[in-house]
Amino acid sequence: MDIFEKIAENRIREAQEEGFFDDVPGKGRPFEFQDDGTPEDLRLCHKLLRNANCLPPEMELRREIYNLRQLMESAKDEDSRVRLQRELNFKMVSLGENSRRRGVS
Repeated sequence: MDIFEKIAENRIREAQEEGFFDDVPGKGRPFEFQDDGTPEDLRLCHKLLRNANCLPPEMELRREIYNLRQLMESAKDEDSRVRLQRELNFKMVSLGENSRRRGVS
């Protein structure tokens, strides 16, 4: 065991003794791994991004498209609808280009 593992083990043990883990959801049950098909070398990175509420660029673009569609439905004047439609078209083209670059059909 290297020095970092020893430090981590000591900190975990101290936290357990202080009751830090007493109210953890699922306490006493086996941990369930979320294997969503992500390659093993990217799992930690994806977990960190997910915990920080960061989305991959494609998902962020999809969320923006959804929001633009909602705004278009509630737009009251034609100028706003035209402006939103242009922005929506641009985002949809960007999404298509991102998908083609990644080889997604």
